[in-house]
Amino acid sequence: GLAVGMGVGQALLLLLAACAVMPAKDPLLNICMDAKHHKTKPGPEGMLHDQCAPWKDNACCTANTSSEAHKDQSNLYNFNWNHCGLMPPKCKRHFIQDTCLYECSPNLGPWIDQADSSWRRERILHVPLCKEDCEEWWEDCKDYVTCKENWHKGWNWATGTNRCPWGSMCRPFSHVFPRPKDLCEKIWSNSYKYTTEHRGSGRCIQMWFDPAQGNPNVVVAKYYAWKKRSSPAWMEDVTPETDKAVCALPWPVLVLLPLALVVLPEAAGGCGSHGWGSL
Repeated sequence: GLAVGMGVGQALLLLLAACAVMPAKDPLLNICMDAKHHKTKPGPEGMLHDQCAPWKDNACCTANTSSEAHKDQSNLYNFNWNHCGLMPPKCKRHFIQDTCLYECSPNLGPWIDQADSSWRRERILHVPLCKEDCEEWWEDCKDYVTCKENWHKGWNWATGTNRCPWGSMCRPFSHVFPRPKDLCEKIWSNSYKYTTEHRGSGRCIQMWFDPAQGNPNVVVAKYYAWKKRSSPAWMEDVTPETDKAVCALPWPVLVLLPLALVVLPEAAGGCGSHGWGSL
């Protein structure tokens, strides 16, 4: 009898191990937002243009979107970087990188929010940007000029591209955005949040990264998804339908589970309370 019990126990242990390795799909991880140019789900792209290339292994953008992101007068949003004279290349590369992150990253799920605009149903809000990414952006752009603090809205679009609104003056970037925090948080109406977290800390999103080292934002998204799920507000939002057993084991296994736990006490806890064995 014991030998049979041990056999069953081992079979269940294997299933438990499989369950720990394959947690249920997290709705906040590896997803694309529902916006103007995004793919419905992320996947490899082969060739992404220039600064968008770091995302090529798993991207929410297409190759076409990635090349448009680099143009001065891109078809993506008809947005003109040079609204107050020519934006210097060292500054513009940060805006291109910002566009690539927004269009291509599959790791922004924890910060996707409902949007109230005609051209997208979802946006990002308060993405914690690494200190270096924000400060280098500001440093490289501080000598440029602009006429607006929030570039999301309030432009004069009469000519089909954004012009400075009537009565606004072109002023140095460092007047419009006195600190890096002002630039990162205000320019896209709080899409980003300035943080004092450093690149590589696993606690902030990097706009700039070397794909040869892997994408550092994967682990950041996991951390914040876990944090969000652990918060009381999130728990109240979860409907019974979505709150199914995290480890989707077949029912006979669930019936036999108590037996396995009796036969092999060390099998207990194999699943982890969130099925986060892969972390």
